[in-house]
Amino acid sequence: MNGTGMPHVLTGQRLRLRRWRPDDLEGLASMHSDPQVMEHLMPIDGRAASDAVGARIQRHFEDHGFGLWVIEVPGVAPFIGYTGLVHVPYEAAFTPAVEIGWRIQRAYWGHGYVTEAARLSLVDGFERIGLEQVIALTVPANRRSRAVMTRLGMRHDPAEDFDHPNVPEGHPLRRHVLYRLDRADFGTA
Repeated sequence: MNGTGMPHVLTGQRLRLRRWRPDDLEGLASMHSDPQVMEHLMPIDGRAASDAVGARIQRHFEDHGFGLWVIEVPGVAPFIGYTGLVHVPYEAAFTPAVEIGWRIQRAYWGHGYVTEAARLSLVDGFERIGLEQVIALTVPANRRSRAVMTRLGMRHDPAEDFDHPNVPEGHPLRRHVLYRLDRADFGTA
């Protein structure tokens, strides 16, 4: 832990979540340029835009004491993607809220890394940070992420589905589904 009580690393059975290093921006840019990784996300055009995402991730850690962690698989890869918790930065019916999110390089899909990493993030969120609830959201067609949300024990109520305010009207990615997980339900998932 550092002086603020924020851990430098969260360790799971197969992976570690750690703070960002400058060399991680290359892996981030690689993910952002992969059309399959970005299929259900708004595009991030070019290295400068990708680096700006990395800078926002760092600022969130500095401002709030938590954020999106790099997922590292020791002995396999120093950067396979990220997961963690962030404040939702826009107004919607469910805000204010803290969202769990993830993004992983395609080569590491299907190994359970996202679920393991997200669980570590949730433990940190509910135990260290003291959150009462965490949300997750995605487009309806994103079956992979929705499966992770279900494995984490998150609940979906179709009545809470919404049009994302940061996605232009008429865009195919505007409609989103919302999942919730309460602290009390996390231990039973």
